[in-house]
This record gives sequence, structure tokens and C-alpha cells, in this order.
Amino acid sequence: MNMFVLPHTIITTTLSALFCLVALIQLFYYLWFYRRTITQEVPRKGRKRSTPVSVIICARNEAENLEAFLPSVLEQEYKNFEVVVINDCSDDNSEEVLNSLSKKYSNLRVTTIHKDISLRHSKKMALFIGIKAARHELLLMTDADCQPVSPGWIESVTSGFSNKSDFVLGYGGYLRQPGLLNRYIRLDTMFIAMQYIGMARAGLPYMGVGRNLAYKKSLFFENRGFGPHLNLQSGDDDLFVNALAKGSNCNVITSRDSFTRSVPPGSWNMFIKQKTRHFSTSAYYRGATKFLLGLEPISRVLFYSLFIVLMINSPAWQLTLILFGIVFIVKSVITTLAQNSLQEKDLLLFSPLFDVVSPIINALFLLKARRNRYRDYEWK
Repeated sequence: MNMFVLPHTIITTTLSALFCLVALIQLFYYLWFYRRTITQEVPRKGRKRSTPVSVIICARNEAENLEAFLPSVLEQEYKNFEVVVINDCSDDNSEEVLNSLSKKYSNLRVTTIHKDISLRHSKKMALFIGIKAARHELLLMTDADCQPVSPGWIESVTSGFSNKSDFVLGYGGYLRQPGLLNRYIRLDTMFIAMQYIGMARAGLPYMGVGRNLAYKKSLFFENRGFGPHLNLQSGDDDLFVNALAKGSNCNVITSRDSFTRSVPPGSWNMFIKQKTRHFSTSAYYRGATKFLLGLEPISRVLFYSLFIVLMINSPAWQLTLILFGIVFIVKSVITTLAQNSLQEKDLLLFSPLFDVVSPIINALFLLKARRNRYRDYEWK
């Protein structure tokens, strides 16, 4: 009988030790990285920046969004800025919308790219043309379907620039809409922000989002634009940051005036395409970044799986439950504070389910992206 008891004891002890390890890994990510998301900058009253800024927006067939959201960018309360819109091969009425807005706003400049079968029309090409056309050193990127939450958006984001900082990372969330899909998209976006904001503030910047990203024009051209990743359809934001951002030249701004909100994908199919496109660039991240981004979801899956196994089979299930409770409380508190900081308060009840299922769903997206690695993804 002892011959059968001994292996079972060894297996249980090994699984318990592994559970303790992955619990510590989860605590490390939340206490070292993700808690940094809850820090917000206090606006300096009475101090207004006057450094000229060029806002760059690429648009293809975005007439409806341009009409709805572009005025909120053009009417920013900032002393000296221009908005450069690159109308890239649109075949809707974008040109008419932009012409109408140009008559009303003197700070709007439009560059139109016409279809040419000899050219590969990508967002990177449109961005390159827009950056080249920009008159100012400080560049602030957003999308045509994005809306700043405040007229102080430009002021807030660009306050992150200094003589040392070449990048400023901001938060780009999605508009709140009814339905499960919208909640999942917003939670996914918020968790990604917890990752890239937390790691950047810990001195390990690895990505930004094109919906709310600023950098210097001189940096762009000194490093040959999008460099070795020019041939990739995606990566105009995350790969550019991943290649050039360091702890010493990158700043993060999360004051509430600095946020943007975008129109979310309207169907699961659109969301799957978007996520697959985003995951297609992760293979080009730095090795250390890939390790850190991979370790957390793996440890999370093991954490929940081992908890179930040990609760059923371990004689010391009370200790397992106590450790699980500690980790769950820490994660819940930090996630709640991050939701409050990023103005995503209505997602709290859905967060535990997302925490369990998202690593599995993201693994499927990653496999799909690897399988379609050389596919020519859509422009946006």
C-alpha cells in the first residue's frame, strides 16, 4: 500500500509547490507592473504649453467618423497645433467631408493619396506621407474613428514630452455600448493597457497604440521611418515603439484628459480579424518582451488549473484556498483601481471571467496569426 501512497504524496507536493510558484508569479506581475497603471498625473494649474504639435490622422473610407469625431480634434484648447489628415484612397465621400471641414477650420490640412496599382497602399505609407507633411517636431497620432475625451487632450498628452523623452504613450479605450462583445473588447483593451503602461513605467516600454501615441519627428527620420518592419502591414505603432523606446526616452500619461475613445468592432468576426492582425506583429518583439508577455498568461492558466486539481485531491486544501484567496484579492483590488483610473468602471463583475478565459482565447488568436503570418491584412 505504501508503494501507491508515496507517488501520490510526491505528485501532490510537486503540484502544491508549482501552485505556490505560479501564485507568486501572478502576484509579481500585479504588484510590480500592473499597479503602476493606477498612477495618474496631477494637472499643473495655470501652466499651458505652447510647443507646436502636429496631429496625424490616416483615414480610408471614414467619412462618417471624420464628420462625427474630427471636430473634437480640431477644436482642442491648445495654442499652436495643426491636424494633418491623410485621405488614403477613399472611395466614399471623405473628400467632400474634409473639404467642408477645411472651410471651417484653418488648422486642418488634408493630403489625398490616389489609387496607384504600382504602389502597395498601406497605413504605414499613409503615415509616412503625413509625417513628412507635418510642420512640427512633436507628432501626436490618433485614428479617424477616435474621439478625445477632453478639449485638453493635446495639452495633456504632450505634457509628457521633455528634452529626454522621445515617446509619450497614452490610453486609447473604446466607446461603451451594450452587449457582451463590447465588454470583452473593452476589458481586453484595458488589460493590454495595464501591461504596456505598467511595463513602460517600470522601465521596459514595448508598445503603444496608434489611437493615442506621440513621438518626435526627428526620431522617426533618424531611424529610417518604420525601418525593417516597413514591409509588414501592421506594426506602425507597437513595432515602432518596441524597436526604439527605452526606459530613458519614454513617458506615459494617464491623466483623464489624455484619453481617447474609439468606435469598437461591431461584430465578433471584425474583432477576430483585428486581434489576429495585432498578434501578427508580436513575433517581432524583443526576446525579453516576448518572455514577459508569455509568462503571465501561462502562469495564470496554471494558477486556475492547479487550484481546481488541488482543491479536489490535496489533503491541505485549506492552504490552497487561502493562497488562492490572497492572490484573487490582490488581483481584484488592482484591477478595480485600474478600471477606475482608466474610466472603465462598469467592467468589474465581468473581470473574473475574462481573467480565466482570455489566455485561452488569445492563444487561439496567436496560433491563427502565426498560421497567417504572411497574409496581407486589411489596411486598418
